[in-house]
Amino acid sequence: MTIRNLWAATIPALWLSASICACVGAYAGACSSARAASDRARAAHPAVSGVSVSANDLPGLVRAYRESASAARRGAIERYAVAHPAEAHLAALGLGVAAYERRDWPGAVAWLRKAQPKLAPIADYLAYYLAAARLEMADDASGVIGELAPSRASTASSPVSGKAWLVEARAGKPADPAAAVRLLRDHYAELPQPDGDITLADCYQAAGELASAVEFYQRTYDQYLSGEAANRAGAALVTLRDAMGAAFPQPLPQQRLRRADRQLDARRYRDAEEAYRSLEDAAPGLEREQAEVRAAAIPFFQGDAGKADEALRALHPSQPEAEAERLYDLVECARRLHNDDDMMAAVKTLGQLHGGSGWRLKALVAAANRYLVDNRPEEYVPLYRAAAEEFPSAPDAALYRWKVAFYEYLHDKDDASRLLREQVSRYPGHSNAASAVYFLGRQAESDRDFSAARVYYEWLASARSNYYYGMLARACLTRAEVKDAKPSQAAQQLLASAGLAAPQPLPAEPTAATTARIRRSRLLRSAGLADLADAELRFGARTDGQPALLAFELAEGAPKPFEAVRVLKVLVPEHLSLAIDQAPRKFWELLFPLPYRGDLEAAATRHGLDPFLVAGLVRQESEFNPAALSVARAYGLTQVLPATGRRFARKEGIPRFTPAVLLQPALNLRIGTSIIRSMLDQSNGSVEQTLAAYNAGPNRVAEWLTWANYREPAEFVESIPFTETRDYVQAVLRNADVYRRLYGK
Repeated sequence: MTIRNLWAATIPALWLSASICACVGAYAGACSSARAASDRARAAHPAVSGVSVSANDLPGLVRAYRESASAARRGAIERYAVAHPAEAHLAALGLGVAAYERRDWPGAVAWLRKAQPKLAPIADYLAYYLAAARLEMADDASGVIGELAPSRASTASSPVSGKAWLVEARAGKPADPAAAVRLLRDHYAELPQPDGDITLADCYQAAGELASAVEFYQRTYDQYLSGEAANRAGAALVTLRDAMGAAFPQPLPQQRLRRADRQLDARRYRDAEEAYRSLEDAAPGLEREQAEVRAAAIPFFQGDAGKADEALRALHPSQPEAEAERLYDLVECARRLHNDDDMMAAVKTLGQLHGGSGWRLKALVAAANRYLVDNRPEEYVPLYRAAAEEFPSAPDAALYRWKVAFYEYLHDKDDASRLLREQVSRYPGHSNAASAVYFLGRQAESDRDFSAARVYYEWLASARSNYYYGMLARACLTRAEVKDAKPSQAAQQLLASAGLAAPQPLPAEPTAATTARIRRSRLLRSAGLADLADAELRFGARTDGQPALLAFELAEGAPKPFEAVRVLKVLVPEHLSLAIDQAPRKFWELLFPLPYRGDLEAAATRHGLDPFLVAGLVRQESEFNPAALSVARAYGLTQVLPATGRRFARKEGIPRFTPAVLLQPALNLRIGTSIIRSMLDQSNGSVEQTLAAYNAGPNRVAEWLTWANYREPAEFVESIPFTETRDYVQAVLRNADVYRRLYGK
């Protein structure tokens, strides 16, 4: 049986069969209703208080009630439960959780009690919400803790396990705070943060262990800059400082520095500078000098590199790590100020005094990138080579070496073939391995070694079929001299010795743990608790389930196509390595959706564009989210700036343009395809140049085209100095290829 047939036989049974959803027959109807709106007649349940008729299935009714509670909406759920007794326990669960969220503790307890007897597979959820509601009602501690017993009976962990430990500790704290501390310490890894640290600090304080309380309040205060937990921790620290006096353990310099760094990362520059300056009272040492250097560098982040450069030059740290950081900051300032002499002087000094420092690596790469965007290979090639050779274990060492190898290939240097082969053999797991294999194939063709070229292209077409270079390799394999050549043993040996991984199909059958997670999520979804259902699946993907199958289930339950795309991208990061026949068609349709297809095809046809190219661009720009809004204020499916949109709207005859027009899919597609057509004409029909211009602007593309005599579009694409633009061009073309294979005739 083929993998395609395995999926056809087993996965629909997993996803659609009520028998898997239900532990007993009573659950069958409830679980099957999670997949779609019930096919029962809903005429007896018209829209209530703004709830549309399309949302009058139980999940829709509960969702609307949770979003905006009203007596009418609650009444609609209650009437539904009466009319559909098989789902009454699910309605009670939805109402119970909704009551808890509204802080109606007695109501939550009453509804959850009604649901409890018939929902054994998710007893832990009911136990948690019941215990938490009773805790808020100040019920007796033994009763609250007793409610949690069902959640402890299960051998599988749960998304609510950590929160349940917090409830138990809070309930037991008044009578025995030391026992509450032990409980939380024993299950510390499961606790949700920052609530876990705050609760543990509270328990330590109640137990009289004030120093430990300070430790955990301080941990929260350092980690979180705002929010309820940070405010509570800050207030508690003030209280404890007053109560403990001289015995109060002052935060260590490392802690204070860490909090200042977080403020800098959050762009709270004034707060960060104050925090760094406050370390001036610390004992002389590394943290104090690092704080001085980072305070001096703050103007750089505010856009004043000259002021930062002046402040940094006034410092003379005695600690090597602080001095190395200062020198790196000087490199960045000089780079911003376009002062190449000062930049390279700092790079040189770092090499002489702190050769093994990570700041030396960062300085090398910063300087190399500076020269790369100006196309100065005589400067950037030695810098990238030094970064790769001096720091071979760095996470991006493969990228630095690739910059050198591709330059050698592009300019027909003698070392090109050797460097390309070394790129494959040394870094088989890096994304640039596929790039190196492709250009090895092109070099082999140039040398008329078609046997080697065939091997390289066949590997790409098989193992990287959904990548840009896999797409190009399939085209190369159509050439007679390549496809008819006898495969080269030397090329095969190179790929085999490199250990280049072949894609593995998605699991054909679910494990028991995966099946249980899906069963539990469907019960939650059937009760209108989609957020809890999604959390269950994500938790299973991190712990005991099969991520790909759980992601598939999660994506199928996503209300919008773009949400399904994001789920699969995150939980199945290796998805592009799969061949089309290594996953069911539905999987690919979720990853590469085609909503608004009619409008998209009409707009593409209107402007003589390939609709699959347009689909590929939209997927990369917005993932088909019509309400997408970028940091640069680009709107909608094709991410159009309002000023550009206004100009092309006039061209398209769209009256009364406002930015809101760009949020309408049909109009956005008309405007976006008009822009693409115009740019394509300016690029003499070059799709690669058009896409690069769409992302980075036509002026930059015009400059990049002067950098070399490109023999094929792939050489131009690989030469793009901006990683974002280079990846964008490859991704759109790859997307278009996948769309063509999925939806084309």
